[in-house]
Amino acid sequence: MSSKDNQDNTAFPGGNWSEWTEKDLETLDHVSRNLMQASLKSQKLMSEVVAKALEGDPVLPQADPFHSAPEFGEVWTQIISQPELVMQAQADLMKGYLDLWSNTTKRVVTGDEAAAIKPEAGDKRWRSKDWSENPVFDAIKQSYLLNQHFLMGLVHGVDGIDEKTKRKVEFLTKQMTDALAPTNFALTNPDVIRETMQSRGENLTRGLKNLMADLEKGRGRLALTQTDMEGFKVGEDLATTAGEVVFENDIIELIQYAPTTDTVKKRPLLIAPPWINKFYILDLREKNSMIRWLTQQGFTVFLISWVNPGPELKDKTFEDYMHDGLLAAIDAVEEATGETSVNTVGYCVGGTLLASTLAYLEATGQPERIASATFFAAQTDFELAGDLLIFIDEEWMKEIERLMDAQGGVLDGRTMADTFNLLRSNDLVWSFTINNYLLGRQPQAFDLLYWNADQTRMPKALHLWYLDNMYRKNRLSKGELSFGEVPLELDAVKTPIYMQASRDDHIAPYPSVYKGAKRFGGPVRYMMAGSGHIAGVINHPDANKYQHWTNDELPDTVDDWIVGAVEHPGSWWLDWREWLYERSGEDVPARNPGDGKLNPIRPAPGRNVLVRSDDSKSKT
Repeated sequence: MSSKDNQDNTAFPGGNWSEWTEKDLETLDHVSRNLMQASLKSQKLMSEVVAKALEGDPVLPQADPFHSAPEFGEVWTQIISQPELVMQAQADLMKGYLDLWSNTTKRVVTGDEAAAIKPEAGDKRWRSKDWSENPVFDAIKQSYLLNQHFLMGLVHGVDGIDEKTKRKVEFLTKQMTDALAPTNFALTNPDVIRETMQSRGENLTRGLKNLMADLEKGRGRLALTQTDMEGFKVGEDLATTAGEVVFENDIIELIQYAPTTDTVKKRPLLIAPPWINKFYILDLREKNSMIRWLTQQGFTVFLISWVNPGPELKDKTFEDYMHDGLLAAIDAVEEATGETSVNTVGYCVGGTLLASTLAYLEATGQPERIASATFFAAQTDFELAGDLLIFIDEEWMKEIERLMDAQGGVLDGRTMADTFNLLRSNDLVWSFTINNYLLGRQPQAFDLLYWNADQTRMPKALHLWYLDNMYRKNRLSKGELSFGEVPLELDAVKTPIYMQASRDDHIAPYPSVYKGAKRFGGPVRYMMAGSGHIAGVINHPDANKYQHWTNDELPDTVDDWIVGAVEHPGSWWLDWREWLYERSGEDVPARNPGDGKLNPIRPAPGRNVLVRSDDSKSKT
């Protein structure tokens, strides 16, 4: 009798189990059946991945995607050659372990609590009470933190390394030490141990199924699920502010939103969001929609909805996005309203485009077309652009180009998502790894994470040019860029500027935004909000969250600006509204889409925003 016949419904049988059928699986208990199904799926999927790798599939992850081996070798060679640095780091580590041993022993005997090292404020990995109340897990936590501090201290303290190389190795060392945190392993995470005991291991079975589903979704690349992607539908749950698409071409739809007041300000407001993300971060839900709020303040609001490009648009350039995007939208706003001058907003890379357009209009004698410019978390000087600078060295640029060539001339949304997730890996990678794969839970529906996962693609010509000229060479800030024969000089721009930055922004750090604010030649109001790249911008006044700082002066350094700044509770939107009112003219009767020369084409949110990068299909 075979081992298959001898199975007792509590364990997997021996033999060639890869040949089991669904009928065979039905003889197992629930937990074992799930685990066997996941194992069979895993075997099949891994076979496909290996086959792709042997065939040289260019989309699969590379062994060293950051091409960091030379930098690591250089840094650690220097560390070894500096005995004073190593000896001091080892002494600090030894002292830390002696304190940890002494404190742990004292705690077990007397109950007194003392820590050799504490997590950084805001580190959410240690929220479980066991990490502080259980002496064993507290010791595990502190041991990990001591080791991490030891490694990071060596890299940070080494001399003789250029700042760019050190920054890259520091970032990647932090990524590796974060990956090795005890929270990320089943046997050293108290929440996972508790769940495993209570569910008799079913959490790990569910977790394996979740892992296989994410690998299958990514076709061999891990496509980490952060939220229930069936929990929302754009146009029904999100991006629901009423309006009409009144203009379109091959790269934009222009949405004119319906008024909610009897009168509106004479000068219309045009918003250029980033094309790296979908625009509906500005129109998530009614309670936090900036678009809806702006209409309620009496503005005629227009918004550019960028195309989610396919290979047919791979040759579109940054200059194309100016002429056929922002400038075409300004032309269309004039046709729709009869106004020859608009207030504008540029968010993130949309702000970089707006700054370039301001310089172009100034150089071509048309500065009056834009009456004011507001920048949300946007950079025009990239010298202090933070950790994203790690991703634009020569080797990484070659890797990005290789990926785009393999994908038909566009950079897929998953690559962009992975890059931004790495900047906050503990919150956006490891927390979901624990939840999905170790605890075996399904992510909940969350509007912000749904938007974060609904990524867009990048045209090759545009993206490579942007990374090279902005991030690598900082040519806009230096006055070294031209569109055709037209030089782009920011210091020639006299248009009034409102420059928003966020204190905890990891994509557009506030010192970087401040450097950009100093580049313009006209009046600039710089304002810093609490929180980060998204929550620092999208902070409805009714939420009564965070704070913001204002300073009417613009001194030489951001540190001097902070010294003279005044803190205000709550949203900065009200401060911006008053600034906009001063530049928006008198009240006129409300404008409805279609009142002017442009007829409505389709209802908001249009169709560009409905195109998903994971299926390339429009959900109209």
